[in-house]
Amino acid sequence: MKVTRKEVERIAALGRLELSEEQKREMEAHLSGMTEHFKMLDAVDTSSVPPTAHILDKVNVLRPDKAEPSFERDALLANAPERDGECYIVPRAVE
Repeated sequence: MKVTRKEVERIAALGRLELSEEQKREMEAHLSGMTEHFKMLDAVDTSSVPPTAHILDKVNVLRPDKAEPSFERDALLANAPERDGECYIVPRAVE
């Protein structure tokens, strides 16, 4: 499939690229060549290959989520260098 000049200009516009006339000619030839390679892949018989989402048949092993009791608020706030009631006081990071 031949990629046209208009298609190259549209792709360049989508990518916010400014191409010279020479670059447009080069991209036209390069993209046309790429589409020819994709046509060769279309000719490959993949009917016996199962569809896959990943090349390895491994599964991610995760533990199930479960709610557990948390630490006591007073125990956590005991480590704070400075606190105001139930909150940590930290130095201001943004001026």
